[in-house]
Amino acid sequence: MEDFAKTLAFEVKKDMAERYFGFRKIIEEDSDEYQQKIINFTLELETKIGFDLLRIYTLLREDTLIKRFYQLTKLGEVLFFDSYVVKSPTIRVRLLQGQKVRGLFRKSRFENMFFDLYKKLRKHVEDYRYRLASLIEDHEVIEEEIKIFYRKNDISGIMLLLRSLEGDGGTSGPMAGTLESGGTISLEEKMRLKAPQPVEKFLPILEALPDPSSIKSELKKLINSAYEKQPDFDVKAL
Repeated sequence: MEDFAKTLAFEVKKDMAERYFGFRKIIEEDSDEYQQKIINFTLELETKIGFDLLRIYTLLREDTLIKRFYQLTKLGEVLFFDSYVVKSPTIRVRLLQGQKVRGLFRKSRFENMFFDLYKKLRKHVEDYRYRLASLIEDHEVIEEEIKIFYRKNDISGIMLLLRSLEGDGGTSGPMAGTLESGGTISLEEKMRLKAPQPVEKFLPILEALPDPSSIKSELKKLINSAYEKQPDFDVKAL
């Protein structure tokens, strides 16, 4: 009878462990994948939107004009700005080299390049917002998985059951040291699953950029102001 009780206790614990750790492994894998996506996405943010912005900054150059650009586009907090990078002639050449140059006159080439960069930035922001929404959804799924996990796995109940299966009120056996009242709380805490940080803790939430046609007159004023401060600059010479 004693052997039967031990076998039954072993099977119960085995079943609980398989169910608990199987579901837990799925959640942990989803969390790892989510966090890896954030790392990859951060690099993409820098290489696409970051460089688009730096190119626009290096055309506008003046802090006041760059702030005005953000006010017009409602893009949010100023990103990737460094006054040295923006005003360095050498870096400017490196940033703008290879960009498409259109127009017969110096000013029209300057303006066209600005609008080309703006359209490229707008497309990259659109892609960014779509992928960001996907990451937010991934986080919500993980949070829901954890809620389901706890509905199906009462950690306190599992601890009490394991303790009772040890026999002798939990005062002997391999679980005895960890299942004392103080130890149980500590072990429960270690066993608890926590959702990873939400995406907004790592990545900025960007508003969609307006169609250039809807703010064209304001953008032209901005470009004119930028050009007037550097009338000898020709993007064709880069």
